Amino acid sequence: MLLSAGQASGYIGARAPLSQILQAGALLADRGYDAGWFRNALIERGIAPSIPSRIGRKAPIPHDASLYRLRRRIEIIFARLKDWRRIATRYDRRPILFLSACALAATVIYWL
Repeated sequence: MLLSAGQASGYIGARAPLSQILQAGALLADRGYDAGWFRNALIERGIAPSIPSRIGRKAPIPHDASLYRLRRRIEIIFARLKDWRRIATRYDRRPILFLSACALAATVIYWL
């Protein structure tokens, strides 16, 4: 798990975990990850990017809409994590404490 600043763009920090992806058939991401270098890096690793194009892109790149719908499940989990005030407000100042709170919340959410 990689922790970045709350106000940082998601795809800027995507280079680090990209090297950690060992085997994946596809990667689901939102429009914020629509960058040419990111798509090319995924394709070089044999991973099919399922990323909708940004609205302002001159030539939209097609994506698998049926596969992209599975992303809803991921968003539901993030929404449940944000129900925990400590996580939603990033109350903890130290990254290890924040990650510990996320792990605890994820465990409770899984068992409920």
